[in-house]
Amino acid sequence: MALRVCSLVAGAARYQPCLSVVQGRASSWWSHVEMGPPDPILGVTEAFKRDSNPKKMNLGVGAYRDDNGKPYVLSSVRKAEGILASKNLDKEYLPIGGLAEFAKASAQLALGENSEVIQSGRYITVQTISGTGSLRVGANFLQRFYKYSRDVYLPKPSWGNHTPIFRDAGMEIKGYRYYEPKTCGFDFAGALDDISKIPEQSIILFHACAHNPTGVDPRQEQWKELAALVKSRRLFPFFDMAYQGFASGDTDRDAWAVRYFIQEGINLVLSQSYAKNMGLYGERVGAFTVVCSDSDEAKRVESQLKILIRPMYSNPPLNGARIAASILTQSELRKEWLQEVKGMANRIISMREQLVSNLKKEGSIHNWQHISDQIGMFCFTGLRPEQVEKLIKEYSVYMTKDGRISVAGVTSGNVGYLAHAIHQVTK
Repeated sequence: MALRVCSLVAGAARYQPCLSVVQGRASSWWSHVEMGPPDPILGVTEAFKRDSNPKKMNLGVGAYRDDNGKPYVLSSVRKAEGILASKNLDKEYLPIGGLAEFAKASAQLALGENSEVIQSGRYITVQTISGTGSLRVGANFLQRFYKYSRDVYLPKPSWGNHTPIFRDAGMEIKGYRYYEPKTCGFDFAGALDDISKIPEQSIILFHACAHNPTGVDPRQEQWKELAALVKSRRLFPFFDMAYQGFASGDTDRDAWAVRYFIQEGINLVLSQSYAKNMGLYGERVGAFTVVCSDSDEAKRVESQLKILIRPMYSNPPLNGARIAASILTQSELRKEWLQEVKGMANRIISMREQLVSNLKKEGSIHNWQHISDQIGMFCFTGLRPEQVEKLIKEYSVYMTKDGRISVAGVTSGNVGYLAHAIHQVTK
C-alpha cells in the first residue's frame, strides 16, 4: 500500500505514514492473542499482599520459611559462597552438560554412592535449569527418541506444571488415579487398577517423595507392588524428585523408590531439583539423569542431550551449581547441610502435628489425621472451595481453592490462629 505524505520537514518532503495507518499496522500483528488465565498461585500471593489484616497468612507459596515466617538461607550455602568467593573464580561458560563435578555428585546423591549404575558408568547426568528445566529437557528427549509411545501418564492430581511441560514438548497427557478425597490419602487400589490398564511401553510419571500437591506418598511395600506392575506392563518410568531430604529429613530414605526400581532392573529417567532441599530457589539448580543399558549407550544419549540443550539455553547457570557441588563434595559442608535439611523437614513435620493438636483443642470433631500422615511441604487439607473462600474473606488465610496449603507458611506463632480459623469454617 502506498503511503501518503503527511508532513513536510525543512522544506523537503518526508514520507511518514499517517497516524491511522501506523495504528492499524501496530495493532494487527497480535490482535488475535487472547488474555491468558492468571496463575492460581501468584493470584493468591497478590491477594495476600493487598490484605491489611495483621494476622494474614499466605499458605499458597511453595517456598520454605523459618519459624518467624521469613525466607531461609542455609548456613552451609553461605559458607560455600564464602569459600567460592575466596577462590576468585572466573565466570566463563560451563559446558553444555553443565558442571561435571555437580552432575556426578547429583547422580550419587540420587542413586547412592555405591550404586552399580554409577560404578559401571551406564548413566548420564546433565545439569539443568532447576527441576522445571530438567523435566523439559527430559520431555523433549522422550519426544525425540522414545519411539514406543507419546503418552505420558500423570498421577491425578499432579504438580500443575507437569501438564504444560510435557504437552508443550509434544507429548500426550493421560492420567491414573492417585489421590482419594474421601480419606485424603493414597488411592492404592485405584492406582493399581488404572496402571494395569495403561498400554504397554507408555511413559508413567512418579513423584519420588513428597508428592506435590497432595503430600501423599506410597509406602515402601506399595512402591514394591507398583514397581512389579510397571515391570510386567513394560512401562517406562519418569521420576520427579524435587524434595530429596526435604520430605523425611533423610536423603537415602527419600530416594528409596528410585533406587528400588533400578534394583529391580527397571531403567528410568530422573529429574532433580535443589530449590527446596538447599534453598537455592533463584539459582535454578537441577539435574536430569538417564539410566542406560551400558556405558556405550550412555555416551550416545549424552551426545543427543547436548544437541537438545544447545538451542534451548546453550549451557546452564554457573553459580548455583558451584554452591551445590561444594556442599555435596566437601565433607564438613555436606554434614552441615544434611543436618539443616533434616531441621527443615522436622519443622514441617512438627507444624503438621501442632496443627492437628490445635484443631483438637478447638473442639473439632473431624478426623484431621491425614494432615500429619501426609509428608513434605504441601498438604491437601480436604477443605472445600466454599470453606477456602470463607477462610480468605473472614480470616485472611490464603490458599489455593483446592484446599492445598504450604505447611512451610505455618509457624509456632500462627498455627493456633490457623487451627481456630479452620475449625470455624468446618463446624
